[in-house]
Order: sequence, then structure tokens, then C-alpha cells
Amino acid sequence: MSLPPDDQQDDQDAAMPPDVRFVKRLVVVLTTVMIAGLVLIAGLLVVRITQVPAPLAMPDSLDLPAGTTPEAVTLARDWVLVLSGTEILLFDRASGALAHRIALP
Repeated sequence: MSLPPDDQQDDQDAAMPPDVRFVKRLVVVLTTVMIAGLVLIAGLLVVRITQVPAPLAMPDSLDLPAGTTPEAVTLARDWVLVLSGTEILLFDRASGALAHRIALP
């Protein structure tokens, strides 16, 4: 299928009501913006996925109280939380010192 010559296309555009021409231009602009947005999102995903995550820094050692067996460890920006069977131990992440002890019911 071939496209009509440019002068015929201009005649067809001129024969359309102004509202239809506006909608036609709007559809073309919105399609272009949507394609550009999808390309941008795909590019950002590729950049984010290929980045290496920052390493998690742990303190050199944590001095657990005697008789405490850790069941779970949670890392946060400023602290390390150790869950044992009877209590929650909250350690300072920079120094590894015990900051809080919370007894579990």
C-alpha cells in the first residue's frame, strides 16, 4: 500500500474539520511522548539493575551476653539487632557495643 502524494495529503488535512485535525495532532504528540517515556524507563531500569549494591559493613565483633544464642540478625543504618529466644539485643553498628536489651514476653 502506498501513501498518497504530499499535495493530496495536505488536501485531505484541509478537508478535515478543525477538531479532527487537533485530535490527530494530539494523538501523534501523545504517542511520541509515550514512546519516549517507555524508552526512558527501560534505560533507567537497565542502569539501576547493573549497579553494584553498596556492601554492608558489620562491626568487627559483637559481644553477646553469656548464654545468648542468636536466632536472627537484622542490619540497619545505625544499629544491629540480634534476636535471641528470650530478648532483643540492640548493638551500635559503628562500635559494636550493646546499646539496649529488650526482654520478650
